[in-house]
Amino acid sequence: MRVKMILPALTEATSPFFRPIKYSLFPPLGLATLAGYLDPDDEVTVTDEHVQKVDTSDEPDLVVIQVYITSARRAYELADLYRARGVRVCLGGLHVTSLPDEAARHADTIFCGPGEDTWPRFLADLRAGRPAARYDSSERTLAALPPVRRDLIARERYLVPNSIVVSRGCPHVCDFCYKEAFFEGGKSFYTQTVDAALAEIDRLPGRHLYFLDDHLFGNARFASALFDGMRGMGRLWQAAGTVKAVLNPGLLEKAVESGLRSLFVGFETVNAGNLTEQRKWQNIDRDYGAVVRRLRDNGVMVNGSFVFGMDEDDPSVFDRTVEWAIGQGIETATFHILTPYPGTRLYDRMAKADRLLHSEWDRYDTRTVVFKPAKMTAQQLEDGYWRAYRDFYRWGSILRGAATKPTLRGKTRHVAYAGGWKKFEPAWDVVIRAKRAGRALPLLEATLSGFGSRPARSEPHREPEPVSVS
Repeated sequence: MRVKMILPALTEATSPFFRPIKYSLFPPLGLATLAGYLDPDDEVTVTDEHVQKVDTSDEPDLVVIQVYITSARRAYELADLYRARGVRVCLGGLHVTSLPDEAARHADTIFCGPGEDTWPRFLADLRAGRPAARYDSSERTLAALPPVRRDLIARERYLVPNSIVVSRGCPHVCDFCYKEAFFEGGKSFYTQTVDAALAEIDRLPGRHLYFLDDHLFGNARFASALFDGMRGMGRLWQAAGTVKAVLNPGLLEKAVESGLRSLFVGFETVNAGNLTEQRKWQNIDRDYGAVVRRLRDNGVMVNGSFVFGMDEDDPSVFDRTVEWAIGQGIETATFHILTPYPGTRLYDRMAKADRLLHSEWDRYDTRTVVFKPAKMTAQQLEDGYWRAYRDFYRWGSILRGAATKPTLRGKTRHVAYAGGWKKFEPAWDVVIRAKRAGRALPLLEATLSGFGSRPARSEPHREPEPVSVS
């Protein structure tokens, strides 16, 4: 059987503001994982439209397309093209799960929820000549997960080819998160066995890893055992975690000992009222300043995540957030406009209150306002979002953030990482378009290797004032 798997380009990746570095970070692990269930004699290809063109002149027997909200238009276009030729088309992913009836109009078979139980069932049904039109996930386990087909990934096209996922979902229930809709009907957080996760890590070449798990620290017992097993491997790794996880005594230290050098932390908002509104329970009554200090004292770089546009936000939120992040010495920040994705409680609440502006999914990209804000205009929200990025990544801001570090080495690392991420994009553009993103990996490893040890307080240093959202 000839199988073609496609990750269509997100709309924003084809816009005039396309940032090649953002869309050339990670290979499509979800599709490569599904490919592991195919028979050895099946011919399979994986095409990521962010880094290569989709060749539609071929004649596969089966086309599998992963759909996100802002790639839906392109996904349906490709699906319709292949179906018109008589090719069986399967659609799955977050958007398909949220709006299955919409997706079903463009597919022979749709998949709702995770694919570890539904995809093998479909393959068995297909080979028996009786594939169903829809498969809904209910059994949640990674026990029989085959090795990821990394041989199908063009490693040289990605800055972080060694991305890995060892769990599914998240134990938290934030109102704006897609996760609850995607995992409806079964467990919404579960992990591999520690041995299976370590075996997958052991198969990866080089030193650097990036855990793409929604919350690697979500099961403290699993995370602790995983970090114990990784100790001594010589890895340098990055991941995502919550403020609650960072404050968990002992777990962060184990992570650092096993190679953690950078953590994406969901601070989300500096307004306490927003946390209750969005059911972000894990952040309530947490001292964000203590979180940053704890990470910095353990030599871990911080990528702070912030969401603008929650109901307690007014036009002052942008400057206050940026100033706090700079003052804390956060190396990189990721800003988002609150986006009510279909299938979430936030979407339902906005729809009921008639606050949604439209259903043009291409614009649900966390950079465009698609709802009526409570305490500012839509234009103020969008302008503030772009201003926050400009202000945080000005050279003056980068140098101010670097000045919070107690050593010259720490200051230099801060400037190198923050500046390299945002200020050298023309150079990144050349490297990525030449399909040599992987050549930059040694530079990333060299930068990260400077983190991970407790900084000596050899220079006078005044801590910025902490912000508590209690």
